[in-house]
Amino acid sequence: MNNIVLVDKRDRVIGLKEKFEAHKIPVPLHRAISIVIFNKDKSQILITKRAKTKPTWPSVWSNAVCTHPYPDESYLKASKRRLYEELGFKTSLKEAFSFIYQAKMADGIWGENELDHTFVGKYEGRVIPNPSEVDGYEWIKTSDLKKDIEKNPKKYTPWFKIIMEKLEV
Repeated sequence: MNNIVLVDKRDRVIGLKEKFEAHKIPVPLHRAISIVIFNKDKSQILITKRAKTKPTWPSVWSNAVCTHPYPDESYLKASKRRLYEELGFKTSLKEAFSFIYQAKMADGIWGENELDHTFVGKYEGRVIPNPSEVDGYEWIKTSDLKKDIEKNPKKYTPWFKIIMEKLEV
C-alpha cells in the first residue's frame, strides 16, 4: 500500500492515507514534491507529459517530476529517488521554495491539496522516461514556455503554473 503523509499548514504530520484515496475530493492537505530541471544556462526547462493512466491531470504537461515523499523520508531524499525512477538520471537538487495550493479536476472526483516543496536542478544528458509515469518529455525555451502557459493554460498542471510564477527565470 502506498501511503502519503497528511499534514497541517505548518507541515506537522497528522496521519497517513492511501495515495489514491487521498486524491479524492475532499482532498486532505498532504506532502508533495515538485522538481524543475533546467539546462546548464537555464535557457531551457525540461517538461513532462503525465501518463494517460494517472487519475489526476492525465496527459497534461508539467514540471519534470511530481511526487510524494514516503513516511519518514526527507523531501530531498524523495526528490532524488523519484527523479531517477521517473526520468532515469541523477543530478544535484536544491530546494527553492514551498507553497500550499488546491485544485479540483473537472470530473468532480479527483483533486489536489498539497504542501509542495519545489526543488531545482540542472542537467544536460540522456533522459529515460518511465512509461508508467511519463508519456513524453521535451526541452523547451523557458521564455517560450511562459508564453505558452499564458496562451494555453489548460495544457499545464495547476501546480506547474504556480511554480513558473514563483521561479526567478
